[in-house]
Amino acid sequence: MVHAILALLVCQLLGEVIVRATGVPIPGPVLGTFFMLAALAALREVPEALNAVAGVLLSHLSLLFVPAGVGVMLHVARIRTEWLPLLAALFVSTALTIAVTALVFFWVMRRMGLHEPEQRS
Repeated sequence: MVHAILALLVCQLLGEVIVRATGVPIPGPVLGTFFMLAALAALREVPEALNAVAGVLLSHLSLLFVPAGVGVMLHVARIRTEWLPLLAALFVSTALTIAVTALVFFWVMRRMGLHEPEQRS
């Protein structure tokens, strides 16, 4: 289990180091996530220890929203003045995310040779 936590932290550290060294406009943890994805793709499976650690982290994911909530409360005055553009961005980004997710889902289904679900009449 310690090796799994170390693997997660090394990927995040690698992402942070590359971002700071190159100035790439991507957050370090996001780049580290891509490194972890590449490693798991090379392994073609998720090690059991990593799966267990990720499960524990995901079960406590709601704790990661506390800093975001504090940030929202800090900028409540700005939200009051700019609520319409924020609301529009929220709805547009949600619609785009749903559309892209559906397109990727159908693309993966076709690549795997699965047929599209039958249309209901």
